[in-house]
Amino acid sequence: MNRRTFFEMLGTASVALGLSTTSAEAKTRKVDDRLRELGIELETPSTPAAVYVPYRISGQQVFIAGQIPPANAATPTFGKLGSDLTVDEGYAAARLVGLRILAQLKSACGGDLDRVVQCVQLRGFVNCTADFSEQSTVINGASELLRDVFGEQGLAARAALGTNSLPLNAAVEIESVFEIRR
Repeated sequence: MNRRTFFEMLGTASVALGLSTTSAEAKTRKVDDRLRELGIELETPSTPAAVYVPYRISGQQVFIAGQIPPANAATPTFGKLGSDLTVDEGYAAARLVGLRILAQLKSACGGDLDRVVQCVQLRGFVNCTADFSEQSTVINGASELLRDVFGEQGLAARAALGTNSLPLNAAVEIESVFEIRR
């Protein structure tokens, strides 16, 4: 049984039982419920700081522009891994970037994250010293968040790259591509 059939059956059963929940309502709550379970409340998506759009929809794909972590986080999110920041701080910064990706994605989906079919690709850039080699561990902060929210569909083909600098000296920048239902 595919997902659509399940939700259609759920809607039919709830109508037969006199419940007010429709299949669309039950489906819409799935990712929002998961975010609540994880204690996550998404903030309003950030606006571009330069000349670009925060996301672009092409067909059934959403291309989300590179996101950086907030500057006002409880953990340091700006600086260079390998000299200014620890791997754990980089991981936390990547998780915060993942939250920003989710906020942009929710906006692109008209507020309905249940339209997300899968995360197709993540490209993570880590501001680091030349000898730093734990880029993958740092970017896991975003990858694990997306997996926790979307399940296996949150896992993506991924690159974790080191670079000598990022905008505003951010520790991490991640761009992403998602497949959505139209």
